Amino acid sequence: MSHLSYEQSKSLATKTIIILAVITVAEVLFALLGKGYIVEGLHFPLFLMGSVMIVMSIVKAYLIIYEFMHMKYEVPGLVKTVLLPTLLLVWAVIAFLSEGNYWNTSRSAVKNDVKIELSDTSKK
Repeated sequence: MSHLSYEQSKSLATKTIIILAVITVAEVLFALLGKGYIVEGLHFPLFLMGSVMIVMSIVKAYLIIYEFMHMKYEVPGLVKTVLLPTLLLVWAVIAFLSEGNYWNTSRSAVKNDVKIELSDTSKK
């Protein structure tokens, strides 16, 4: 555990909470700005908005895990046993979404081919 005094721990927790609040407000403002709710006609590309939101969320997750779950005070082996499965889960979600998109595209192509074949036979 930490060798900080109560006052130091309280100060560190307060700073972390303020940083998390600032990041959250920045996320909300960026989302509203990027969708054109604050400045009419201003729209950010979806890729940019998604990337910025993901980065901000990762920073918030890092702060929460390392400060409030006390992971920065643990031995490196324990930290790796917690973070590695999380990274594997993220990889699995990306893989499943990619695979689902492939199947959706393939199914749409098959459905369109069947409709074309049916319409061709009805014209004969």
